[in-house]
Amino acid sequence: MKQTIVFDLDGTLVDSLADIKASFRHVLRQAGFPEPDDAAMSRLIGRPLAEMFREAAPGADERELVAAFRAYYPEHLADHSRPYPGVPELLAELGRAGYARAVATTKKTPVAEKLLRAVGLAELLDFVQGTDGLPPKPAPDVVLAAVAGVGGRGLWMVGDTVHDVGAGKAAGLATYAVTWGNHDAATLAQARPDRLEPNLEPLAELLLERAVS
Repeated sequence: MKQTIVFDLDGTLVDSLADIKASFRHVLRQAGFPEPDDAAMSRLIGRPLAEMFREAAPGADERELVAAFRAYYPEHLADHSRPYPGVPELLAELGRAGYARAVATTKKTPVAEKLLRAVGLAELLDFVQGTDGLPPKPAPDVVLAAVAGVGGRGLWMVGDTVHDVGAGKAAGLATYAVTWGNHDAATLAQARPDRLEPNLEPLAELLLERAVS
């Protein structure tokens, strides 16, 4: 049973926030609603789409806005999105060291897989689990499903938001929060992750310095 590292996707492995924000704002603009600023977007990202639109467009039919986003975003999900520095190398090294590498994301699984293929990471992951009808983070369900998907033993949950940290804790995993994504260090510190780092280099040092059973 392989030790499993579970990664969030957006803001953790892939610098995709510009495309998410642009698509979200496009949908609001087309529907006649004001576009949220960056501070408001940081509070929204990482939550289910319906919640995001409910807060950003009070009184709107969030189902219509979600449908519009799901039609527009997959065609623009890699306009600017790229893996963060060192991510392909880290995933490859983890695989060679015997770790299972899983993704647990708020995205639907097919969209997550499309993004991963577009940025060249799909072959470096063992399993991708979207929040396909599961309770969203910080509930642990998507993290536990990701671990089960590889038949592994959950070791670390790696993410960039307090929702990721909460989900990892609830799933019984150690938690690693990286500040290059959506939530800043002060916000992430409030969730009390086991490790709070500016990038993933310390994760490589932590995991690759010891043998894996």
